[in-house]
Amino acid sequence: MIFLRSPRFLAFATLIGASGVRALWPIPASLETGTSALTLPSSFAIDVAVPDAPWDLLQAVSQTQSYLENDKFGRLVVGRGANDSHAIQNGTPLSGLKLTLAEGSQVTSISSEAVKPLGTRSEEYTLVIPQDGSQATLTANSTLGLYRGLTTFTQLWYYYDDVVYTLLAPVTIIDEPAYPYRGFALDTARNYFPVPDLTRTLDAMSWVKLNTFHWHITDGQSFPLQVSLYPELADNGAYSPQEVYTENDVQYVVSYAAARGIDVLLEIDTPGHTAAIGTSYPDYVACFDASPWATYANEPPAGQLRFAIPEVVNFTASLISSVAQTLGSRYFSTGGDELNTNCYVNDTVTQQQLNQTGMTLNDALNTFTQATHGALIAQGKTPVVWEEMVLDWNLTLSNETIVMVWISSADAAAVVEKGFRIVQAPSDYFYLDCGAGAWLGDDPTGNSWCDPFKTWSKSYTFDPLANLTAAQYPLVLGGEQLLWTEQSGPQNLDPIVWPRAASSAEIFWSARQPSGAPLNVSEALPRLQDIRYRMVQRGVNAIQLQPQWCALRPHACDLDA
Repeated sequence: MIFLRSPRFLAFATLIGASGVRALWPIPASLETGTSALTLPSSFAIDVAVPDAPWDLLQAVSQTQSYLENDKFGRLVVGRGANDSHAIQNGTPLSGLKLTLAEGSQVTSISSEAVKPLGTRSEEYTLVIPQDGSQATLTANSTLGLYRGLTTFTQLWYYYDDVVYTLLAPVTIIDEPAYPYRGFALDTARNYFPVPDLTRTLDAMSWVKLNTFHWHITDGQSFPLQVSLYPELADNGAYSPQEVYTENDVQYVVSYAAARGIDVLLEIDTPGHTAAIGTSYPDYVACFDASPWATYANEPPAGQLRFAIPEVVNFTASLISSVAQTLGSRYFSTGGDELNTNCYVNDTVTQQQLNQTGMTLNDALNTFTQATHGALIAQGKTPVVWEEMVLDWNLTLSNETIVMVWISSADAAAVVEKGFRIVQAPSDYFYLDCGAGAWLGDDPTGNSWCDPFKTWSKSYTFDPLANLTAAQYPLVLGGEQLLWTEQSGPQNLDPIVWPRAASSAEIFWSARQPSGAPLNVSEALPRLQDIRYRMVQRGVNAIQLQPQWCALRPHACDLDA
């Protein structure tokens, strides 16, 4: 049969006997568990009953088997599973897991499913694990759904005394995401991150069912992206010849992500945040490296594209088009945030052009945006912008344009009021760099602009539908947490992102508990501990949430315990 897909905020889900479930992140839509023990014998096998199974599904199965064999993750209880010995000894061996697609489903690769338009990707699945040891079944409408189900399956198992086991049989899970967009954004321009750091991050994203890697690949500080049409941009704009992303690097990351059910949303931020372009095209950039920088930019170095100049418009449209056409994603971000108007007021070239044409700065920005977005739309791509393009400027944008709300969660209502679809990325909940103090020199008492530090529990309380009407709910595509890297690099990537970025993964996959109750910080913490420790077992240096004493004693460290 084909699964029915319904709006999650109207769906009813059941939770039977799952009060002891301290695994599974994000929590499934519907979850039924028991209290019987199952073990995984050496003969356990995954049967891929999918005709002409795509390579990435077979790769996912191999990956799943590797996790089951190598996680060796002791249950988060005092003794790390020692008290489970009797149950383990009497546990029933699970013979295997059978993967099937629902009748009538088309067999396509995970990679191709991952880049379909938002709202058309089939991620739902049903997982049934009997308690008698007979073959478990995982059924979905697509290989992507099977991949999501495999991710869930691996989280059910623990390790003690050379045995892999679960205490939750029988298990029945019927699951689907609440929102189509579930992302993580990483800035790789302020500081450079080698490709292995990106792929490790993609692995961790896949474990919590995030499906969009928002790659902020260029900014004012550096331009590490090699573009064959404009090689000088990286030659002059990257920090060094070694700190670049070649076209092969980008394709590798995109392919690696897609095989894990993740779309890559690339961003070339324009017309602001473009000082690095001035190292190759100084005539294209206003206020290039001007001082004092604070007069002309939000952070150093100053420099913004002279978007009123036709030559700059053509160059930018060509640049964006040439990069976008190499990517499989249907989405591309042109940025548009933090434009400093004072820069243009004091730029002689811009003012001369405006005077000669009789255009206002807004008119010129509209022409610029029409050109860059037109180049994307001509390729069948959907433009993505930051909220200022809608709230601060009077531009003619395609109704399909997606707007990222970042300055404040309170701004979402104003954007959807204009009829645009949004991605929730508010700094007051989802910015992972907040709270680290000032990074500017000669500012010993300074704080980060978005203080305080955003704990996982603060992020977890975010309501994506706050202050919106029911008629506006469909305009919320989902959301993402973000890391701007003024104070981050490869050395602290894992602990500053994980497991905090998993909090929004559950908000936008689950939206509520299986019982229908709202998400609850107290209920969630033991499960987040579980996925955090499992991440560490898999090589991701996720930061501790509490002393281990607390992790082994769920709720013992709650405020009112």
